[in-house]
Amino acid sequence: MPTITVLYFAAASTATGLTTEEVALPVPESDSDNVSCLPLSALGDLLAARHPGTKLREVLAQSQWAVDEEMVDDPAQVVLTGGEEVAVICPVSGG
Repeated sequence: MPTITVLYFAAASTATGLTTEEVALPVPESDSDNVSCLPLSALGDLLAARHPGTKLREVLAQSQWAVDEEMVDDPAQVVLTGGEEVAVICPVSGG
């Protein structure tokens, strides 16, 4: 089963207690070829389900994504197929 590597920073790392996590991509039930793929726009729900009882869902709702070190403008246009490195980029506050 293909996997992706998720990198957690700042509030996302605090919420999960992790800085990195290997995540298996689900195989769609309707896919007879057993090809794993996941729209980046669906990754937040998958990660939140892996970390119930945390504030990860709220953190992800305010965060952006980077895939293979490239910022993503529209997560609906990116499909993960395995082997990608996906970073959760949390908003930064400062002074």
